[in-house]
Amino acid sequence: MTLKMKRALVTGGSGDIGAAICIELAKTNLHIIVHANSNVIKANNVVDKIVASGGSAESVSFDVTDKDASLKALEKILEDGPIQVLINNAGTHQDAILAGMKSEQWNQVIDVNLNGFFNITQPLLLPMMQTRWGRIINMSSIAGIMGNRGQANYAAAKAGLIGATKTLAIEVASRGITVNAIAPGIIQGSMTDEIFDKAKIKRLVPMNRTGKPEEVASLVCFLASDAAGYISSQVISINGAMS
Repeated sequence: MTLKMKRALVTGGSGDIGAAICIELAKTNLHIIVHANSNVIKANNVVDKIVASGGSAESVSFDVTDKDASLKALEKILEDGPIQVLINNAGTHQDAILAGMKSEQWNQVIDVNLNGFFNITQPLLLPMMQTRWGRIINMSSIAGIMGNRGQANYAAAKAGLIGATKTLAIEVASRGITVNAIAPGIIQGSMTDEIFDKAKIKRLVPMNRTGKPEEVASLVCFLASDAAGYISSQVISINGAMS
């Protein structure tokens, strides 16, 4: 990492979409901090790929739902300087119709997808604001816009993330920081491959295919760039014309 490189933190960087985001962002001369909770080996693999391609990266591991552990990890990260690009990508789902949903399923999904956003973003804001330049990109979902049967918990969390995005964008706009949300539809990866077969995808997606993690990553890279400096408080869908 050179002294002039901005630093980016990607939560959930060990997942399918998160890994693609890390790899693409590294191509834009950012030092990438690849976050994982339990899948540290995969996070380290992402780091190795970035470094092998001439990029700069490191990994970090902590649970975004653990406020104290998150704060301790972030304080350590901030010792080397502010985070100026933050991708809140960590997420989970535990599907069940609401009538049969357990409180643990509700709370866990809200905790990771929404409380995790707060636990990560809030401690990083003041250092970012002091630089007078920043990009915060929150990974929402088409479920947070349209709803989805069996995902009341997930949809509520992702819709809440949209509300937080719009409010935070107003609060930090004067400091040169943009805040946007991306709402993916059905994207290739372990979270969707088990749920959506080809027939279901053809029925749901007008483009008749799933999206690629790299397509989401390309959108992230644009929103994180100087070229997107006047785009803020937006929710950008990437879903093959589903909505």
